[in-house]
Amino acid sequence: MKLLTTLSAILISFSLSAQTAGSGDQKYYDIINAVSADRIQKDIEKLVSFGTRHTLSDTVSQTTGIGAARRWIKSEFNKISKDCKGCLEVSYLRNIVKGDPKTRIQKDAEIVSVMAVKKGTKYPNRYIIMSGDIDSRVSDPLNSTSTSPGANDNASGMAGTIEAARVLSKYDFESSIIFVGLAGEEQGLYGGKYMAEVAKEKGWEIIGVLNNDMIGNIEGVNGVIDNR
Repeated sequence: MKLLTTLSAILISFSLSAQTAGSGDQKYYDIINAVSADRIQKDIEKLVSFGTRHTLSDTVSQTTGIGAARRWIKSEFNKISKDCKGCLEVSYLRNIVKGDPKTRIQKDAEIVSVMAVKKGTKYPNRYIIMSGDIDSRVSDPLNSTSTSPGANDNASGMAGTIEAARVLSKYDFESSIIFVGLAGEEQGLYGGKYMAEVAKEKGWEIIGVLNNDMIGNIEGVNGVIDNR
């Protein structure tokens, strides 16, 4: 499964960055082997089941829209934290974007990302961020109601981030890790911009960012297929 191979490669680089130099190589093999293709597929299917995850879609429904999707992502992070005895600090990252007719946010909208933070044992204010964006859309960026399953763009990346949290939460690292589902990305990278503002305000020392966007995809927009 190309998606599994891609995530394994990401986790190798991630754990090498986060772990103390000179530690045993076996840990990296254990991390890779713990990744589950079945779990990733189920997470992608679950995200697709929300019909659309457009930033301006339904926030009240329990089954459809961006609200249901972000609540499910938060519930998954909470389950992971429970499994590791509360090792993750799970929260929403909320901000209001003012409507502007010249943009893809034409009326005031709340942008809600989902974060799970695993604090480092030695450098708690030093962060590595692993992100995936939550939202999806059809070709018309203002269409918030039509079905836009977004399995590859970007349920694949969000599922990869959740799976990374499942696997890496079992280990301790010197630096802190933030697993985050970013919202508002298809409308203008709003979730990422706000997270950057928060990071600057709080003085986070960010040493690396791994953004999962359409992981496992090997076909370019020009139709060329290349898995290298």
